[in-house]
Amino acid sequence: MDNLQLESYLSIQTSADKLSAFLTFSRITDEFESNGDELERFLRSKGIVYGLRTDVLHQIGTNPLAYCKEQTLVAKGDSPLNGKDGFIKLVFDMDKKNNAPTELEDGKVDYKEVVQLKNVKRGQLIAERIDPEPGPSGKTVTGEELPAKLGKHVRFKVGKNVVLNDNQTAMYSALDGLISLTEKEKINVFPVYEVNGDVDYSVGNIDFVGTVVIRGNVLSGFRVKASGDIRIIGGVEGAEIETEGSIEITGGILAGNKGYVKAGRNVRSTFIQDGNVIAGEEVIVSQSIMHSHVRAGKTVICSGTKGLIVGGLVQAGDLVIARIVGNSMSTATTIEVGVKPEDRAELLELRASLKQYMQNLDKTDKALVILDQLAAAGQLTPDKLALRIKLTASKRQMTLENEETKSRILEIERTLEDTDRSKISISNIVFGGTKIVIGRYTKFVKDSSQRVTFQYSDGDVVMIPYNK
Repeated sequence: MDNLQLESYLSIQTSADKLSAFLTFSRITDEFESNGDELERFLRSKGIVYGLRTDVLHQIGTNPLAYCKEQTLVAKGDSPLNGKDGFIKLVFDMDKKNNAPTELEDGKVDYKEVVQLKNVKRGQLIAERIDPEPGPSGKTVTGEELPAKLGKHVRFKVGKNVVLNDNQTAMYSALDGLISLTEKEKINVFPVYEVNGDVDYSVGNIDFVGTVVIRGNVLSGFRVKASGDIRIIGGVEGAEIETEGSIEITGGILAGNKGYVKAGRNVRSTFIQDGNVIAGEEVIVSQSIMHSHVRAGKTVICSGTKGLIVGGLVQAGDLVIARIVGNSMSTATTIEVGVKPEDRAELLELRASLKQYMQNLDKTDKALVILDQLAAAGQLTPDKLALRIKLTASKRQMTLENEETKSRILEIERTLEDTDRSKISISNIVFGGTKIVIGRYTKFVKDSSQRVTFQYSDGDVVMIPYNK
């Protein structure tokens, strides 16, 4: 049948959105005869050109009686789909839990490295706003394009200590700290990282750009590093504690001669036992310093109810204050002031190096004397000549290095002479067996003395009545 004949039997309806086309029989007789191709041409003549269901059309042509009493879907268009929604992209995966130990390059696992803090620096990009994308466009059964749907736009949820750029597409940190998500996915940067308990295998080592507060103990073998201050409301065992700021330890240091506590500024602790403590400025202890190595750029103060320094070595650039130094058993205790501890350590290294240089230079000189004698006798073989040239160059280099070392030693020793401000004040008693060093001058305390101050005067360490 042609299109004109089919029109007397069939009608076509489209849905309001033009995404569906239906075929309906208006009548049926024995004379009706058609096939799928004829039905497809008929639909196209009515403007139905896309999404034709050719399999259904062939079935209608084969068995029209099965379809004569109902509407039949004969073409279906494509709806436009929603595009990809916009989203906020963070520099860190905030969903990643920090409880998996770190795998090292050699395949071993470091069970102490279980926290990788989401540290950010001031001005660092911490999040980007990604625009939505359009989805696939649609098409009606009549062949018209349906425009794509854009995904949803998102906005930054601004928390504390963050700033946005002018066009609201990027977020930056306003300070050094820890990126954190709070209620309703707000993005914040907090300058303090808190641990509510011990630093152990469940927490792991800490490396943070701000201030760290630990409400517990730091166990042996663990490391806490910060750019701000570190406050430990508990004790420190043989751990490594290091910061550019100050360190406060309310429970004291019981280190077992392991690890260290190192601050760019001050260290405050209840007590220090078998510890290694270094401070750029002050070490302040309220009870005791026992069998420890304590170094402070300026001052060591141990003047609480006990105020006891026994054993080990205490060094300060300017001043040491304590109530009691040493004990009745004459335990070897050394107090040094009048030079920065790092300069004194360098001086010891330089003197050891100079001694080694001099020994090597002596050996070189002896070898060159023998080679010079052989040369004078005309017995210098080519290999001996090469050795003579090598040793001469080596001597020249060693002599140059010796001069540089001597110059640095003299420079440090000059600072040792400037000891007028330096003193050691003991408000209760200093026991025999104590070694007092001020600058380059040393005094051994043989007999116990009460309420005394040691200071430098006229080329010697003198003991005067106690004064701060």
